[in-house]
Amino acid sequence: MSLLNEILDHNKTFTEEKLYEEYATTKFPDKKAVILTCMDTRLIELLYKAMNLKNGDVKVVKNAGAILTHPFGSIMRSILIAVYELQADEVFVIGHHDCGMSAIESSHILGIMKERGISEETLDIISSSGIDLDSWLTGFDSVEQSVQHSVDMIRNHPLMEKTVPVHGLVINPETGKLDLVTNGYEI
Repeated sequence: MSLLNEILDHNKTFTEEKLYEEYATTKFPDKKAVILTCMDTRLIELLYKAMNLKNGDVKVVKNAGAILTHPFGSIMRSILIAVYELQADEVFVIGHHDCGMSAIESSHILGIMKERGISEETLDIISSSGIDLDSWLTGFDSVEQSVQHSVDMIRNHPLMEKTVPVHGLVINPETGKLDLVTNGYEI
């Protein structure tokens, strides 16, 4: 059985038995916050349990490394929408120890892409259009510095209201322990 069929079979039971009812909430976050965090599989439930969050408490934006790379990209747009349209009053940037982005090297990723059929011509076209694939596909050395960088981009964004606290934390993906990088109330 394919993963898709497995998911659809489960979903049929899930909806027929009305198991969704225990997750009922609104589109507005109960704790009035938005979290930018990593897409790491270890955080799917651990992060919420470690923060005492349940379904409906916060808006969550995920990407590789919890890295905000562009001030006018989709990540920042999502954070701004959460603040201005969906009643989030605080922002949390939460990275994690042992993040896969800390070991990413662009040459390695580009090599895998080529092995899987992405042509050199395609890479050249992208590069000639002004995209620096080497920096775009590079990770970070310090998760704390990466979190601080994302926090600073959000705090200093020209469209972000200056009274919105932007916090930075790092979670241990094995224990759930949170380490504070920056407290948005103290800025």
